[in-house]
Amino acid sequence: MALQYDMFVSSDPDEKGARSKRASSRAAAGMSAGAMVDHLEATGRYRVLQKLEPRPVVAAPRAEFPLVGVILDTETTGLNHRKDEIIEIGVIAFTFDAHGAIGDVIDVYGGLRQPSGSIPAEITRITGITDEMVAGETIDVARLQAIIERADLIIAHNAGFDRPFCEAFSPIFEKKAWACSVSEIGWSDRGFEGTKLGYLIGQAGYFHDGHRAVDDCFALLEVIAGPADDTQETPFAELYAASQRSRVRLYAENSPFEMKDHLKGRGYRWSDGSDGRPKSWWIEIGEEGLDEELRYLRTEIYRWNEADPPMVRLTAFDRFKVR
Repeated sequence: MALQYDMFVSSDPDEKGARSKRASSRAAAGMSAGAMVDHLEATGRYRVLQKLEPRPVVAAPRAEFPLVGVILDTETTGLNHRKDEIIEIGVIAFTFDAHGAIGDVIDVYGGLRQPSGSIPAEITRITGITDEMVAGETIDVARLQAIIERADLIIAHNAGFDRPFCEAFSPIFEKKAWACSVSEIGWSDRGFEGTKLGYLIGQAGYFHDGHRAVDDCFALLEVIAGPADDTQETPFAELYAASQRSRVRLYAENSPFEMKDHLKGRGYRWSDGSDGRPKSWWIEIGEEGLDEELRYLRTEIYRWNEADPPMVRLTAFDRFKVR
């Protein structure tokens, strides 16, 4: 004969699980979304990502943010700016101050463009952009120019890629200062495990619909805006400060062939001369490191104290250009 408590306690594990779920649902129903997030994260077993919502465009930006930055992203038919083409461009303009504090979003533009040939299947797979989507589409250059002309700084997540494509597309980009949010922010020092935008967004606590140009621009804005703790400036403040400093591109021209591994190990990269640069190993450094780098080349590479390797001084107006 069944005992009294058997009539109230089910031995069915599925029923127990269902009861537990109902209890959790009742508890959750009384919690705000923020409280639920706090509850889950407090267990140490969950990390909740927040959907990234684009900032609104304001008609009357605050006067205390007098400078204008433009975040730019392109989608292209390939990697070579000399033969491949832009098929989408997205820009968002925002205000900031001389300390790198971000103010308001003041303009947004995104446009598709039909290239001269079919979009490669791999590009469609990566970007989601098809030939049908771009058929008959053109980028509104006048609209784009109105935004770019106001920019004190253009930011791209890999400016070495985007700037050559943009300058091949239109001269409106040529005389602007550019900054790179990949190479000019110390992401690893900030605890990030990578520099790809998807990694940065996730580690910043967001998720978004990526690989469309304007969406990626808004995502990058949130990542560089912070937050920062009391001991650290925001990523954008670091980026803006870096854009104000000149740098030196130093070419180890005519260096002995047997020293190539030494140069590569020190961070030098090879230029084959096809882009107008000297055919040699080269490195880009801050002005403060120039004397040490010249000493290295003269003593370790050339072994001649009078060696005078070519160098070019660069500002944000020159950096990331094709030379």
